[in-house]
Amino acid sequence: MAATPGIHHDGTLTRAFTAQADGFNRSSAANDAGVLRTILAHAAPAPDETWLEAACGPGVVSRHLAPHVRAVHGVDLTPAMVELARQSAAAAEIANVTFAVGDATATGLPDASFDGAITRFSLHHIPVPGRVLEELARVVSPGGGIVVADHLADEDADACAWSQEVERLRDPSHWASLTALRLRELGETAGLRLDAETVVPIELDFDDWLRRGGEDPDAHRLVERLVGEPPRTARRFRVARGGDGRTLGLDVWVGRFVR
Repeated sequence: MAATPGIHHDGTLTRAFTAQADGFNRSSAANDAGVLRTILAHAAPAPDETWLEAACGPGVVSRHLAPHVRAVHGVDLTPAMVELARQSAAAAEIANVTFAVGDATATGLPDASFDGAITRFSLHHIPVPGRVLEELARVVSPGGGIVVADHLADEDADACAWSQEVERLRDPSHWASLTALRLRELGETAGLRLDAETVVPIELDFDDWLRRGGEDPDAHRLVERLVGEPPRTARRFRVARGGDGRTLGLDVWVGRFVR
């Protein structure tokens, strides 16, 4: 019997993020102030609410959400990420957050047990990402908000194929970035209504981004070749040179769905 791609990819994902846990926790991508502000604005949390962060990684979003709600629970597939999330919350003296190892596509949590849910930078790592939206729709109470944030793929097929090849060479846990249209469709298919959306441009240090994905020199050489030959239609994945080195520009889609 052939292996199920999603199950096989779970191992790739766990290995990659075990290695990347500390670097991602400190990265400008994880801590981008504009993205975090937009997520909180779209979440519009209330002090008496309980929220879930699915695929929480080191818990950066959970730590930012915690002061605004009664409690936050984070789940992530990678034990090293969960342990780092616990340590970081304890170091920040945040007492109303809990973390557990869990699958964002099948949390095992009770139906309608949260007032809202957030997932950030997860969908591009997950085969059949609509499963995440379906699971969040299940565990959030009717009327609750579900906030999704992820960096976008180009609508143009050539530009999309180019950027996804770069992404997979840099980090084998990358599955596929999605367009804004596809993200909206996933929510609709899960029975959710799109209430608001914002695109937030972010700028990263390209060389730091490349190193955080892994240390394979052969993969790095291929990445360097590809970024030197971008398609003219590339808009969502932008590598530029400046006085301080190279930057990577990405567009992060933040959408609020209502259950």
